[in-house]
Parts: sequence; structure tokens; C-alpha cells
Amino acid sequence: MSTEKSAPAPETPPNFWGDTPAEEYYASQGVRNTQSYFPTPNGQIFTQSFLPLDPDLPVKGTVFMTHGYGSDTGWLFQKICITFSTWGYAVFAADLLGHGRSDGLRCYLGDMEKVAATSLSYFLHVRRSEPYRRLPAFLFGESMGGAATMLMYFQSDPDTWTGLIFSAPLFVIPENMKPSKLHLFVYGLLFGLADTWAAMPDNKMVGKAIKDPEKLKIIASNPRRVCQYIQDNFSRVTAPFLTVHGTADGVTCPTSSKLLYEKASSVDKSLKIYDGMYHSLIQGETDENADLVLKDMREWIDERAEKYGPKP
Repeated sequence: MSTEKSAPAPETPPNFWGDTPAEEYYASQGVRNTQSYFPTPNGQIFTQSFLPLDPDLPVKGTVFMTHGYGSDTGWLFQKICITFSTWGYAVFAADLLGHGRSDGLRCYLGDMEKVAATSLSYFLHVRRSEPYRRLPAFLFGESMGGAATMLMYFQSDPDTWTGLIFSAPLFVIPENMKPSKLHLFVYGLLFGLADTWAAMPDNKMVGKAIKDPEKLKIIASNPRRVCQYIQDNFSRVTAPFLTVHGTADGVTCPTSSKLLYEKASSVDKSLKIYDGMYHSLIQGETDENADLVLKDMREWIDERAEKYGPKP
């Protein structure tokens, strides 16, 4: 009988880029990063800012970013924040309630209006502060964060935001997911009946948790209601926006972006559909594909910051 011990599994590095100290890494990317907690009536939320490293360069505008379900601002999502900052924007992001280092049960969203309002309170605090109050200001939302971002827009005064950017937003529950009890449960978990699980349950956990098919439908009614509310209010969207989606997205469907484009009242609106791309258009695609998406986003936001920003 062998007594040899297997080698220990390699430790996960403290950051997605590896073991390089954070300040050194951010400086190498040309940005300054700050982290803090922002108090709200619903608990503290963890926030980050990403500013161009050169303080003498004028900031083009501000971008307020919201991540998707199960994500946070501390891992790969900040690649998007860093990239926008290198373009000359002051970027601010917050972990949603129940995510990352913010207060709340892990991955429990519950009342999406409250979740959106909590992040919005921080975003508005920065938006109205010096030196940012006169700069163009954009909201950015990815995946389920797109739904939260749209709710933030509805909760704001119409002229608060210069523009909106959505990456694979969740506005429509995909038709091919609706018949599945597993997906019904998962969407219910996203929006209103989570326990203290930190990750999505597998089939065995779902079977142990919910037995009655009718109750599965009730669980899933919350996300459907949120999505339906957003769809019913697409006509209220008047701000310029860009929404992007991949045709092979298996999490949210391109119909979300297409419906927004068709029904929004915005005069200045843009839709980009990328053939064969998956859900995570920036963090999960090949560098070539991600660069294409970022190129389109940069062209769009630079043009709007120039067009709608303050004139000298």
C-alpha cells in the first residue's frame, strides 16, 4: 500500500492577474484604483474607482458600472473598468447587494428595485460631486446587471445620464429556458428565493429544494415580472444607448437587445449583434473578439462624450 501523498493543489492567486501587488499592477495598466465602503439604508456596499493615472490629462466623462449575477467588481469584471479608464474615463463600480464584499446574503437579490436603488445611491453621490457633476455620465450594465442598470435609469431624473451601455443584458427570459424546471428555479433564485448558497445549485440540489412544479412557477414569477416591467417601459428610454449581444449567448438572448432597440424612444440608439459570440463578450471571448466589442464601445462612448459633453 502506497504511503505517498499527492502534491497539494496550487493556491489561487489573490488577483486575476496573479501575484503582482495591486498598486503595481494598476499602475502598469495606466490607472489609479481606490476602494471603499459606501453606507446605504440597505447596508454597506463595496465600491471601487478606476481613474486615469496621469492627473494632468482631462477626464472625458464618468462611467458607472454594474456587474452580473454571481460576479463582483473584484475579479475579471474590473478588466472592463480598467479598459474604460485607459480611454480617459473616470470609472466607478459597486458590488451589488449580496455579492462580493457588499452586505447581504450571498447571491440573494430579492427586491430588484431595492438592489438597483442601493447601487444608484452611490452612483448619484459621485455623479453630483466635484469634479464630476458637469461631465458626461454613462451607466454600464452587463447581463443581469443590465436589468439593474435599466431600473437605475427608470429611478433617475431623465436628464441624469448622458448615455447607457448594455452588454448582453437580461431584459427577456429566453424562450428555450422557460419550459425547463431547472432554469425556472435558477431564475427564481436570481431574483427572489435564494437561501445562503454562494453558487448556483446543481440538479440534485434543485430536486431537494423544490418538489412542486406549481411552486417552481411561483418562484420564477419574480424575474418574469421584473423583465416584463422593463419591457413594458422600454418606451421611457430616451437617453442615447448602445446595446450589444452575441448570437450564441446561452444565458441571455439577443432578443433583449433587439426589443430595446425597437421599442426605445431614444433618437440616438445603437445595436451591435456579434455572430457566434457567447454571453461574456469581453471577459470570456478570444482576445480578437473582445477587442472588436471594446472597439465598438470606445467609438460609441467617445463620440457621445464629445457630442453631449460640456463645450469650452
